[in-house]
Amino acid sequence: MDGILNINKPPGKTSFGVVAMVKRLSGERRVGHAGTLDPDATGVLPVCLGRATRIVEFLVDTTKVYHAEIEMGTATDTYDSSGQITGRGDPSKIDRVKVESALGAFRGSIRQTPPMYSAVKHQGKPLYELARAGIEVERKSRTVEIHRLELVDWKSPVATVEVECGKGTYIRSLAHDLGQSLGCGAHLKSLVRTRCGLFDIKDAVTMSGLEEAFRHGYWEYFVHPIDSVLQDLSAVVVDDAAEEAIRNGRPVALEKVINGSSRQKYCRAYAVDGRFLGILRHIPDKDIWQPKKVLI
Repeated sequence: MDGILNINKPPGKTSFGVVAMVKRLSGERRVGHAGTLDPDATGVLPVCLGRATRIVEFLVDTTKVYHAEIEMGTATDTYDSSGQITGRGDPSKIDRVKVESALGAFRGSIRQTPPMYSAVKHQGKPLYELARAGIEVERKSRTVEIHRLELVDWKSPVATVEVECGKGTYIRSLAHDLGQSLGCGAHLKSLVRTRCGLFDIKDAVTMSGLEEAFRHGYWEYFVHPIDSVLQDLSAVVVDDAAEEAIRNGRPVALEKVINGSSRQKYCRAYAVDGRFLGILRHIPDKDIWQPKKVLI
């Protein structure tokens, strides 16, 4: 059972809980998600089965889109509505113009500090474990990419934004930092991931829908082929000799890569009969392609 499920995660369920349910339904041991969603968050959660678990890193690296509600006037220790209140401010003087202006500082490459309640590790321990023990440590800020940030609605004290961002971005931190910049404090009221790479929420299956599909035997309808999520990578068709080399993890020389330059970092490799063989990585100084993920 190899492929990816585009699941619409419900509120109140952890990403690990979704994985556990898919394991139980499918009987497949190798199951993993690509990009954690907080328990209160909903939306697109790609879940990989079988050999597809080997390409999780490529899914995690993709662009995500979120629909978020940010409530002004209250800051919390978790940066969302599930946390304890750590500060209050007066949002009455905040209007749409001020919010629009403040959002400008959060577009492009920005520095962001992960919240204490996160899976980021400090000396081998997840920060959330330290936070639950009442321990707060200094966290290093890191660069994240905000490709698009739009204010789609303003009904005081709640700003509704749409965020398109790169990996490692915490929307909770964005909400907290926005409140700090406006001087009134803020927290993330709700969050929906509407897109993760090529997966869109419009095409996502609900947990109840997935259970029904397994019960009646049409679950395969929801399983996407492994290479379907790698369409942004160029493709190459190799001969039998190159296929044998790839199978054994040996590098190959390629004259041409379809739909792209031979200087691209990765490409998809296919056999003459159309079978997906795996992902190759370009070694520039030798101009060869080394198997990165062999999926046959």
